Amino acid sequence: MKRLLGCAALVLVTLAASAQFSDPANDVPAYNAAPPTHALPPIMSGTQLTGPYFSHPYQIAAYKMAAKVPGVLHQEPCYCHCDRAMGHNSLHSCFEGTHGAECATCMKEGIYAYRETKKGRTPAQIRAGIERGEWEKVDLETATM
Repeated sequence: MKRLLGCAALVLVTLAASAQFSDPANDVPAYNAAPPTHALPPIMSGTQLTGPYFSHPYQIAAYKMAAKVPGVLHQEPCYCHCDRAMGHNSLHSCFEGTHGAECATCMKEGIYAYRETKKGRTPAQIRAGIERGEWEKVDLETATM
């Protein structure tokens, strides 16, 4: 019994000590590396963009922009880490329901992806920008279609 407890304690100490060597910069949330090979679930649109989750114009604008670039969003990570908490597999998932309207990170990343797509950037280039945190510069108050 003492050996078992000793081994368990050693495992816990090892895990705790190894945490200092983790690299949060390499902790990229879930995304799809390639374009979708099947029809994606729809992004909320039209009359769905009303009610308490859509009380600000930028929330509606973010969804309208997301609807213009669904394949790009499918290839982008979401740094609110909803992949862990909600099982999302990409930024696209955020806009399939109301989560995107509740989360400034999702909206900023979606708007960033739309704007960069309009500039001719590829999904991989956009992903690199998202990973660098360029989406944080998006001002939601000025976001319009």
